[in-house]
Amino acid sequence: MPVTSKQIMYTAFGFNIMSELSLPELLEINHKTDFDLYIQQKDLLDEWNVKTVQNRNFYVEAKECLFRIPNVAIYKIENGKRIYFHAFDEAEEDQLRLYILGTCMGSVLMQRKILPLHGSAVEIDGKAYAVVGHSGAGKSTTASAILNRGFQLVSDDVIPVTVENGIPMVTPAYPQQKLWQESLDGFGMESERYRPIINRESKYAIPVSDKFYSKKLPLAGIIELEKVDGEEIQFEQIEKLHGLHTIFNHTYRNFMIPRMGLVDWHFSVSAQICSYIDLYTLKRPKSRFTAHELTDLLLSKLEVHKVGKTVGTITESFSQPI
Repeated sequence: MPVTSKQIMYTAFGFNIMSELSLPELLEINHKTDFDLYIQQKDLLDEWNVKTVQNRNFYVEAKECLFRIPNVAIYKIENGKRIYFHAFDEAEEDQLRLYILGTCMGSVLMQRKILPLHGSAVEIDGKAYAVVGHSGAGKSTTASAILNRGFQLVSDDVIPVTVENGIPMVTPAYPQQKLWQESLDGFGMESERYRPIINRESKYAIPVSDKFYSKKLPLAGIIELEKVDGEEIQFEQIEKLHGLHTIFNHTYRNFMIPRMGLVDWHFSVSAQICSYIDLYTLKRPKSRFTAHELTDLLLSKLEVHKVGKTVGTITESFSQPI
């Protein structure tokens, strides 16, 4: 069974996390402290069989979520404070971690009334920008191109957003990106240097410890990526009213919102975010690798002026307010 011989404390998503499962993606805490979230192994078979019906893989209530990934595990998230996992015999450790750091963490955030956006958040001149989009839109790839210009990663995949004194804030997750083979090829990166997210899959874990921003940042904008036919890149501002729809569409596991009784809460938080930030649509051609062009256009439209840098080189940055 892929569990540690001892409990290990980590920090991610704004939480101190005590875990019985090794989570090497996360930053480890080497001093004694209280934990906010506990990840532990538990036999969940009987509970799953009682609470769920045949052919359904999710059971969701206000403060409890169970889901099953065939051949991997049953997971339970409770009160935003506990993640339990029941690993099947054929499960691989990479698979267990993938769903703990994804769907489980998204559920924890919603149970705590923290909005989880699905995308990549980057730091640009002291502000956070969330790059969102549907699967395959190029969120992580665009974020990686932005990091290559000297900026930093705040979160990849699940972005925790809170509203504090009227200001939307993004909490850092952990220093890793996930990139497909196609993106590695576009950046000239050799896949042999990186660990596949899951064995035999062409998506890779990319450590970015030297490009990770570890403090909360105000959210200044949301950029929605879309893949389109044609060859032109298009950049358009989204009207505030339509921004509510954009935020709902790109909330992580948004089908849980009504099941958890969070429709009114989600609308209220989304409205507060829309009133504070700008939202944009960035349309990219399906036909070619456009990450560098997207970054040029995005930084230009945001009126960001920062010279690209090589690793280990420090450059000054100058920006104008949006």
